[in-house]
Amino acid sequence: MTCSCITRRRALGLAALAALPASMLLAGCGDKAASQASLAPVEIDRSTSCELDGMLLADYPGPKAQIHYAGQDKPVFFCDTVELFHTLLAGEQVRPIRAVYVQDMGKTSWEEPKGHWIDAKSAIYVLGSKRHGSMGPTIASFAEEADATKFAQEYGGKVLRYGDIKLDMVDLSGGALHDSRM
Repeated sequence: MTCSCITRRRALGLAALAALPASMLLAGCGDKAASQASLAPVEIDRSTSCELDGMLLADYPGPKAQIHYAGQDKPVFFCDTVELFHTLLAGEQVRPIRAVYVQDMGKTSWEEPKGHWIDAKSAIYVLGSKRHGSMGPTIASFAEEADATKFAQEYGGKVLRYGDIKLDMVDLSGGALHDSRM
């Protein structure tokens, strides 16, 4: 037989909870909102440098990327999506990731990309195009499949989803050979 009555302990707990000010009850919600805000993409500026090689992102064309790791206030940036995917797919990556963003190249300038950050896992990519990023051949990122398809028709390459990109597709060797500014 089950009893639907409230025990004395539960009644006291509910009474204590009801006596708390609303601001204390909502503190957890505020913390969650603040946490979600910290996951928002961060815009690059003239001093933003690449996690892997220290290059200044604003000095180079093509899509950029950022990873928000758990336990870190600021994201780490990549001057190229190939570097991002290599980092994500390499076996050494063990830090918990909270968010990953790439730029929507359907909305921003290839030569001077600014803003238009999108979730990397929902983006559509073009691998193998004629367009180069900071380290030579790169993986173009788009929010819309139609933009990716149009880009691939114009510049070549294969349209892929996030999960289709594998480690053997993101070779970092020879990147410096394509960088005329190094």
